[in-house]
Amino acid sequence: MILGASLFSFAAMVSESGLAQTADPSAARPTSERPKQAKRKPKPQAEQATAAAPVMNARAQIGAVPVQSLDTITVVATKTEERAIDALAPVSTVTLEKIQGLQPNRLSDIFYNVPGVSFQERGDDPSTVINIRGLQDFGRVAVVVDGARQNYQRTGHNANGSFFLDPELIGGVDVVRGPTANIYGSGAIGGVVSFRTKDIDDVLRPGERWGVDTSGSYGSNKDRGMASIFGGVRVDPNVDVFGGAVYRTQSNYKDGAGTEIGNTGNDIAAGLMKVTVRPAEGHEFKLGAIFQDYQYNIGQPNRGPTTTAAPLAAIAGSSVYASDAKNYTGTLTWKYAKPDDMLFDWNISVYGNRTDNDQVKTYNNRITTGGGVCTLANPGNNISGCVGDKRGYSLDTVGLDVNNTTRFNFGDWRNAVTYGFDAFRDDVQTFDARGNSNITTPGGQRTVSGGFVQLKQNYSTWLEIVSAIRYDRYELDSNKTSTDGDRLSPKITVGVTPVAGFTPYLSYAEGYRAPSITETLIAGGHATGGGPALFNCPDSTSGLFCFLPNAGLRPEVGKNKEAGVNLKYDGIFSASDSFRGKINVFRNDVDGYIDLVASAPTLTPFGRFSQFYQYQNIAQAQIEGVELETMYDAGDWFLGVAGHLMRGKNAQTNGGLATITPRKVTTTAGVRLLDRTLILSMQWASFGANNDLPAGYLPSTAYDLVNLYLTWNATKDITFTASVDNLLNQYYRPYAIPGSSTDGTTQNDVLFSSPGPGTVYKAGLKIHLGGA
Repeated sequence: MILGASLFSFAAMVSESGLAQTADPSAARPTSERPKQAKRKPKPQAEQATAAAPVMNARAQIGAVPVQSLDTITVVATKTEERAIDALAPVSTVTLEKIQGLQPNRLSDIFYNVPGVSFQERGDDPSTVINIRGLQDFGRVAVVVDGARQNYQRTGHNANGSFFLDPELIGGVDVVRGPTANIYGSGAIGGVVSFRTKDIDDVLRPGERWGVDTSGSYGSNKDRGMASIFGGVRVDPNVDVFGGAVYRTQSNYKDGAGTEIGNTGNDIAAGLMKVTVRPAEGHEFKLGAIFQDYQYNIGQPNRGPTTTAAPLAAIAGSSVYASDAKNYTGTLTWKYAKPDDMLFDWNISVYGNRTDNDQVKTYNNRITTGGGVCTLANPGNNISGCVGDKRGYSLDTVGLDVNNTTRFNFGDWRNAVTYGFDAFRDDVQTFDARGNSNITTPGGQRTVSGGFVQLKQNYSTWLEIVSAIRYDRYELDSNKTSTDGDRLSPKITVGVTPVAGFTPYLSYAEGYRAPSITETLIAGGHATGGGPALFNCPDSTSGLFCFLPNAGLRPEVGKNKEAGVNLKYDGIFSASDSFRGKINVFRNDVDGYIDLVASAPTLTPFGRFSQFYQYQNIAQAQIEGVELETMYDAGDWFLGVAGHLMRGKNAQTNGGLATITPRKVTTTAGVRLLDRTLILSMQWASFGANNDLPAGYLPSTAYDLVNLYLTWNATKDITFTASVDNLLNQYYRPYAIPGSSTDGTTQNDVLFSSPGPGTVYKAGLKIHLGGA
């Protein structure tokens, strides 16, 4: 809030001191920009649209004319600017206008309309886990924020890969499903999710030199609130300064059955700052920084006394840790593009990202007396521990991404060659006084790099061919193990437009994911939790079972076949209506799919249990499905359907995959009233249960979520929003729950924390201030 107030004061001083010149719509661009030159062939229509972006600045402008989301410019699929509807790939976008209308409390709230995307989240952990086409964990989905990769991971009763990002910081999202965007970076065999945080064009209106947006909201179930302020000033046409801050809080919520979910309350504080400088024609430097601090408790208390073994299995929770997760992201980008320069159109980005998660035990379910405070007679152990025990997880990622596009014509062919290099290095450090986390999330370093060349060719208005090849290499090191590998991955896409608005395409793409540090290095005995050690392990530890490292673990290779059609029509029944649609079918064969494999059970005094667990390459995972994203917009009303049908299996066992969401169908409908200043909409998201599971899993639930939204642009500077989430108050668990690795019982901390909230009523207000 201090940061936002400072920006507002600075903007006022700029205005009062006379630095603010008479503004015009071109003030967002360097004054040295010239019209496009004849010697450079005009860019496609999608690229031309971006040139007008500063004129239409304030992407969140209150009362702005609504546009189709699929008309949004994206670069994720090919690193060249194009509208999502024109991309020969399964691309979706989520705009800032849509995010603000949804009033999201966490990131998963904004993706209901995106096919192929689901989430495996715990209510007591505010981090986000994105699943695309049944693939998640260990970097199978590449998540980037302002170009910086988010690779944080810790192993426990949670997904193996998550990141922290508050939705109020987001200015837009691009999603590419499958390894179609293999040029974007290593590992993305599931897809890429690229977040853009807010920038000055999201706040300033045409003609403004400074502007501030303040927002606040309150919600029920229970006492959830958010306050934010973002502001910026154009010091002169070539220098922008922008920043903002967010505070969000909530208490424990109740699920649709009326049960309070423990430790779902949290407090989040975040801020960002960006400085943009245009020192010469065509050049733009942007320095950005993001800081986030998440205060929460992870783990579930007992739901009753645990005096015998049977109630323990039914109602026992887990240890609870007070968590302080801090995320730091720094980026520096250098972009160059001039309309008359056919040889160079580059983007150079360097970044650093750190996630520190410090935890202190506050509750121990295993000790029924003394509240988990240890004594000489009851010293605790390496899983239940003692109140006050500390542990921490830290991951540092530094990276570089360089690419350039050269354009040339050859006869009737328009060609764009994009080539580049990217690399990142992960450094994982884990601290746990009791030692268990040091085993399950081992420390180490991994360096992943790659280069690519892509040729995008257009012939007349009816043929487009995109061909690419990528080279990947990785190196993984620890005190005990070193391993490396490399590979070439091809891509070819062909699309035709026999008639305007109808573009079918075929695509084949491969992606390469290097094994993670945890998959390769995990070793040692799993903690006993105070019970007897069943097995002695090769590294001289002992436990309920033994993790084995696997230095011979091979990378995964995704081989994706895709067929799709893009539909784009304007003026169908009236001069102002439009229809956009993307429909595609796919099959992704993941060779060498990495999974945790148990050894054959052996007899112990307590029953038959597996002694060894190791990450191994299974023969293949096969995932196939159909995806749909459509929207008809008549101006005064709109209607859209999006979703997917999907199935996946382990080709070695012929069993299903626990991470598949077999059906998601979301219907959105709405009207615009009072000269389109009042928008009323409804969203119905229907999900199917995953019943095709490996042994020991509790299936997810089938469920239907009905949400209502209202946005009223009371004036050009004041917007009121209201919504009802989960109107029918449904109980739902969105993903399958794993069982215990030893006794077959459900992992109760996951089971207790996985249900989503019941009905939530929310209301919010946004106020804009600005001037020339």
